[in-house]
Amino acid sequence: MQTQILTFNSENLKKCADEILSGGIVAFPTETVYGLGANALDENAVKKIYVAKGRPSDNPLICHVSNKAQIEKLGDVTPFARKIIDAFMPGPITVVLSKKNCVSGVVTGGLNTVGVRMPDHEVARTFIAECGVPLCAPSANTSTKPSPTQAKYVFDDLNGKIRYILDGGSCRVGIESTIVDCVNKRILRKGGVSEEQIEAVVGKLGKEPIKSDVPLCPGMKYKHYSPDAEVYLAKAGVDMTKRICDFYDKLVGKKIIFSLKGDYGNRNVVKVGDTVVQYAENVFALFREADKSGYRYIICEGVEDCGIGAALLNRLNKSSGGKTI
Repeated sequence: MQTQILTFNSENLKKCADEILSGGIVAFPTETVYGLGANALDENAVKKIYVAKGRPSDNPLICHVSNKAQIEKLGDVTPFARKIIDAFMPGPITVVLSKKNCVSGVVTGGLNTVGVRMPDHEVARTFIAECGVPLCAPSANTSTKPSPTQAKYVFDDLNGKIRYILDGGSCRVGIESTIVDCVNKRILRKGGVSEEQIEAVVGKLGKEPIKSDVPLCPGMKYKHYSPDAEVYLAKAGVDMTKRICDFYDKLVGKKIIFSLKGDYGNRNVVKVGDTVVQYAENVFALFREADKSGYRYIICEGVEDCGIGAALLNRLNKSSGGKTI
């Protein structure tokens, strides 16, 4: 199979929708990362996602819709969930609801709940509407690798495994959606909408540790977001720059520092942006470029654990496998 990157236009939109409706899978852009979509109501199509990504089948998928009315067809929308939907959708947030019978356990990893979101991206919503069915879509990458934020990174991972990649440019958020468990009123995964923003709408959320032998949402159980290079996360603090310099100098091999504002002399540094928001937007792309350049080690500056910084830290912790300095 030859993989094509297609420009967003009416002809290519129909071509991609026809692929979905014939049981195929298509990569498409969202505001967070590129997704690998299949008809959420077609079990055989959904199974192709797991094969293409090398993804464990007990890792749930998120259903993407083009309008709010579609959400109620997939899950039970409680008053709590309605507040979140009305406040933040379309946007980088997923609500986990008790699923309707039309949603297969192949989509939910065998759970009786389903994650649903409405992307804040014109290409994504237009594509889903053209398909006329909800699309379940994890990130469009090989499982465990950094999520793709440009069409070329999807191609790097999935060339020969899918027919089409619908190109919508770079993703502006850069990390995945926040996932809110609307049954138990808690956050399962931090993402593009902060805990502070959500609590301003619905009040305090549950903070008890999540205990489950099976993943309740994407990103919980398995290794994620990891480049080939070995990643280390420096905890934020007044001595962070010194800790990074000392650690960098001890490493043997090609190495680089991901920095917002530190002064590292003549050490090898890439600037991740001017703000934490830009750091989040750029980090997965920078991981991929570091791999292409042959870096063996990546040292990432930490940030404050609040707002989008909390979601960024979650991704950096997973990328590093918990290795901190």
